[in-house]
Amino acid sequence: MKAAMRARDAARLSAVRLLLAAIKQKEVDERIELADTDVVSVIEKMLKQRRESIAQYEKAARNDLADVEKFEVGVLTAYLPQQMGEAEIVAAIAAAVAESGASGIKDMGKVMALLKPRVAGKADMGKVSGLVKVRLSE
Repeated sequence: MKAAMRARDAARLSAVRLLLAAIKQKEVDERIELADTDVVSVIEKMLKQRRESIAQYEKAARNDLADVEKFEVGVLTAYLPQQMGEAEIVAAIAAAVAESGASGIKDMGKVMALLKPRVAGKADMGKVSGLVKVRLSE
């Protein structure tokens, strides 16, 4: 935040302040100090909200507002852990399928339960879910 203030980067400063406010709000609501995994979940929630807003703004032809949201997505993404590559995700899915003994789509919940703690914050869970569905339907 201080770097954005010194650089007089109002847009970045605003995005960082939004993030800090969301973290503080969650701490106050739950009366706890958030761990790193909790902070990552707050960031992911904010990213999801921004992506939904971008879709709505583009649908309404409000590219000016969509651009602001896209910038915030870029700022928030910088605070997430390094994202897993496609090959790493596929390997994690294969390991979870083998570990759970999943044989079909009906076992998707078991596989996702194993995968969620392993890839949370490191991969988009929507993408992971789609890959699991493809893997289990083979």
